[in-house]
Amino acid sequence: MKKMKVLFLNYEYPPLGGGAGNATAYILREYAQRSDMEVHLVTSSCDEYQETSLSKNVKIFFVPIGKKGGNLHHQSLWDILAYAWQGYRFADRLLAQEKYDVIHAFFSVPCGYMAMCLGKKYHVPYLVSLRGADVPGYSERFTFIYFFLRALIRRIWRKAAFVVANSSGLRTLALETNQTQEISVVQNGVNVDEFYPDPQREIDGYMRILCVSRLTPRKGIRYLIHAIKILLVKDTSRKLELWIAGEGDEMTALKNLAVELGIKDKVKFFGRVEHEKLVAYYQIADIFCLPSHNEGMSNTMLEALAAGMPIVATITGGTEELVTDGENGFFVKQQSADDLAEKLEKLMSDETMRVAFGKMSRRRAEAMSWQKVSGQYVDLYRAAQ
Repeated sequence: MKKMKVLFLNYEYPPLGGGAGNATAYILREYAQRSDMEVHLVTSSCDEYQETSLSKNVKIFFVPIGKKGGNLHHQSLWDILAYAWQGYRFADRLLAQEKYDVIHAFFSVPCGYMAMCLGKKYHVPYLVSLRGADVPGYSERFTFIYFFLRALIRRIWRKAAFVVANSSGLRTLALETNQTQEISVVQNGVNVDEFYPDPQREIDGYMRILCVSRLTPRKGIRYLIHAIKILLVKDTSRKLELWIAGEGDEMTALKNLAVELGIKDKVKFFGRVEHEKLVAYYQIADIFCLPSHNEGMSNTMLEALAAGMPIVATITGGTEELVTDGENGFFVKQQSADDLAEKLEKLMSDETMRVAFGKMSRRRAEAMSWQKVSGQYVDLYRAAQ
């Protein structure tokens, strides 16, 4: 069988970005083990141009976008535009020199637009992976931009060989932009060897609620902080801590909120935690909570499942594909600190329930491998040619 050659476009890749970057990294690791594929990724660099290889057949090109450290999880509009310009020029040179069978773009804009233009120029089919914010209606932050980009996004999707959402919920949202668009679903995976429960976990009497997330208003973390206040008022002697791992534009506001509520010492902000060190946070904490207003398929929730954690989350995006209410977690109303406090209280007060929910979470994660995800994409690459 002829070796297939794929060009990846994604402005996020560790250490830059969040879920989409991590998903790309895991998929490329799987492809690095295959002899029937050659894959090149064009992504962003904070400072200077770099090249690296995961194997003989997987190469990564980092093009500079002028980002100087700072908030690595958040890509500004300028960062995205810089990548679109630099990434397009670099990918154009690659396509002029080498023959690719398919282009895989993460995000409709800018990568899908880049793939559409490059695909037309070099007669290469492309597919678009929808990740969340690239779908109109997903993020309040981009409401104004969606108004101008909606027509372009429809065109990018129409001309793609395949459009792929990472959850059924995101697919449903995408269909509001174009009801006739064919959209497949390929869920995110999780590495259950990297994220797993600690069988030697020690119980010290503290109850730790963990949230691993970008710190943006869309994630609803301020309601979680209010919920912790409610729980502490209800029982002032409670040994309770909220652990927040991540960075973002709302960091200062959330810290100030904890101070205003008088629970500064009960809310621990850890900032950006290196991906390989996150497992320790999942293993130590008791409950994972993500009260987001909107999600695609949360990588951090998948990691929490793999670590055997009970989940408290809002119904949005792919949450219903990961959590069954009353089986491995509880659903809560969006923007409701009271409901969050109530559901957290249920789990906090029942160790037997937490253990049972955690075991079910682990079983779910074991059925969602990156090997399966990467194989589903390979099938789409072949069908696109």
